Amino acid sequence: MNYSQRINLLCSLILPSKTFADVGCDHGYCTQYALEKGLCERAIISDVSKGSLDKAKTLLSSYIEEGRVTAVLGDGFLGVPDDTDQVLIAGMGGYEIVQILSHPRHGFMPRRFIFQPMHDASKLRRYVLENGGSIERDFTFVDGRKYYDVLVGGRSKEPTPYTEMELTFGKENIRLRPKEFIDRLEREVGNVDKYLVAPTVSEESKAELLERKALLEKVINDEIN
Repeated sequence: MNYSQRINLLCSLILPSKTFADVGCDHGYCTQYALEKGLCERAIISDVSKGSLDKAKTLLSSYIEEGRVTAVLGDGFLGVPDDTDQVLIAGMGGYEIVQILSHPRHGFMPRRFIFQPMHDASKLRRYVLENGGSIERDFTFVDGRKYYDVLVGGRSKEPTPYTEMELTFGKENIRLRPKEFIDRLEREVGNVDKYLVAPTVSEESKAELLERKALLEKVINDEIN
């Protein structure tokens, strides 16, 4: 099957493991990839949407019949054991991922994780590092005209040291300055310029926008310490 660039990138980050969980699995493509490539022995697919889960169950029906895939209709880590070797959560907001990790009954920091937040990546980075996790990879990638962040790491007693700028933008982005990251910032500067000339923008919002623009340009021009 031909996957999107986003799915291909996420799949490339999956390591061999006994158990793999795809939380918010949508169509189940990443689990299909992991099973077909022999990257896991057993998998759990879960989604809060019955429609999405049914699509994944159809795609993975042969593995479900073999007993290698368990499908769970529910929110977050419901039905996902905390000793699962590897967890993927992609396609939802960073705040929503934090809510899953911090759930009072079902939440935990996975042994190994691949997180692809759609927004609020900085909130997710901060939570992971302050709650028993470390981050090995943290970068921006592009699929078509859409930019995404991805964080790879796991449960650890030694949190990864991060500066405030790295928390905001991602460690690899700040240290290596990949083209995708700089392009994303330049696009955001253009959007800020459009907002600044909007007739409805308040003085308070204008001040915030100018502060954000100054920060973005500082990063683009490699003027941070």
